[in-house]
Order: sequence, then structure tokens, then C-alpha cells
Amino acid sequence: MNLRQYEYALAVAEEGSMTAAAERLRVTQPSLSQQIGTLEKHLGVQLFTRTPSGVTVTVAGRAFLAEAKIATTASRRAITAARAANGELSGELIIAVHMGLGARQLPQALGQLRNRHPKLQVTLHEEPDPADMERLVRQGTLDMILVHRIPAGCTFDTHPLGEEAYVAVLPKGHPLLSDGAALRLEDLASQGWIRFRRASLLDDYLARLLADAGLSPHTVARASQISTAVRLVAQGLGVTVVPASAIPEGFEELACPLLPSLTEPVLVGVRRNPGSAETAMLDHLSQQNWCGAGLLCQPATV
Repeated sequence: MNLRQYEYALAVAEEGSMTAAAERLRVTQPSLSQQIGTLEKHLGVQLFTRTPSGVTVTVAGRAFLAEAKIATTASRRAITAARAANGELSGELIIAVHMGLGARQLPQALGQLRNRHPKLQVTLHEEPDPADMERLVRQGTLDMILVHRIPAGCTFDTHPLGEEAYVAVLPKGHPLLSDGAALRLEDLASQGWIRFRRASLLDDYLARLLADAGLSPHTVARASQISTAVRLVAQGLGVTVVPASAIPEGFEELACPLLPSLTEPVLVGVRRNPGSAETAMLDHLSQQNWCGAGLLCQPATV
């Protein structure tokens, strides 16, 4: 039993098919099936149930794969640490980020990281539900998180970056946009609202804002992406409130500041005893402009 077999099993579970997993791993299907069979024989349990359309993970398989993921992640980190000690950053950096957070700053930081360390790969878990975020943290698969609040049970070291401002987004030509004055949530109470998928942190945040203001505006649509919500607003479906930095380019004229201003802290969590890759990424994130003025802020000078 070896880590390569663990990686094979994880690939089969993720693809749901021996054929697709073999193509992804660039091995033949008979070879992959043999390795999975050998692993199951050694463990004494069946990891997968074979079906005409592919494979499904058994109860025992789910228990094994959760630990296998931790083991392969630890192996990856060990290799990365060894190479970093020799002055070379490579391997994989895994980051989870909440919906809309750092939509402009994070790509800039990643671009700078890529320019300096081209052999380092980055995997992003975008917009995980709170339960998914806690699961990823618990499994030990994450190196860093970019959040407004550190998830329950997370032991990552916390580094404040600044603040994220929220703005109202209204259709072009809307009367409330005419003079560019800041708006109150009460000004939007009679409007139809574009909300976000239930259980997302962003929709929870909007629900709390509206409840605290004693408002219950009509929801006309829900979106799973901020860029989609803004485009729906642009087509006249309704209004919404989103992080300023998450507004897609070309739609900035639809944004209007809120009064009183609404901001949330921007935090980056880094696992204890970080390696050189995490330290380098933290440095690039810290160089970005995280001021609370949102779209009014100028890009950071690096």
C-alpha cells in the first residue's frame, strides 16, 4: 500500500469513473483497476461499487478517502518544504476564498506569485458553503483561507488585511443613481432584489442587514455568482448589494455607495508553521489595496 494508490483512489472517487480517472492520471484503465483492486485487498474492504455507468464510493470508502486526502496533502507539503529549503518554490498551494472576497486583489496577488515562482501551482476553492469550508479546514487540505470571519474550529493564524466595502447596484438610468448620492437600505426597500443562493455567507449577510433595518423587500431572483447578479441588475431585473471589488469591469457605473457605509474585515488565515509558499503568498496579499473605500481606492503600488 502506497501514496500512489491513495492518489488513484481519490481520482476515481472524484471522477466517478475508472475510465475518466485513468485518462486524468495518464495510465491505462486495466492498470488503474489492478491498483485499486490491490488496495482494496490489502485494506480488506470494498472502496467502490461498480455500476454500468461508473463507480460510487462505499461507506468504508468515504471513511478511507477522508484520511487518504490528509495523507496525500501531508506528502505534498513535505515535498514542497524540501524544495523550498533549496530555494525553489514548487508543488501546490491550496486556498479557499469566500464569495466575492478579493475578486480583484486575489488575482493580482496570484499573478505576482506566479511571476516569481512559475513552478508553484495554486488550487482555489471558491465560494464554499460554511459547512464545506469547515470540512476542508477539518480535513487539513487547506493551506490558506481568505475570509471575513475565521470558521469555527479553525486553528489557522489570522492576519488582518483591511476592509471590504459594500455598495448598492442599480440598473442604468435608475432615478436613484441620477445624482450619485449615497443610498440607505431604506431607499431600496420598494425595489425588487437580486439575492444569492441560500446558505451562502453573502446571502446570510444581506439577510442580517435587511432584518436589522426592519426591511423585507421582494426577492425577484437568486444567483450563485456575483458577476451574474450584477448582470441581472444591468438588465433591469432588480437591485442588489455586493462587495465593491467584486463588480465586474464595465459595470462600475451601476454602483452606488451606502449610508451608513457597510464594511467587513478582510482576514487571511494561514496554517500553523507555514511553508515558504504560504509566506510568499501572504506577502503578496498584504501588498494589495484592501481599504474600505472599495471602487474609490487606487491600485496598490508594488
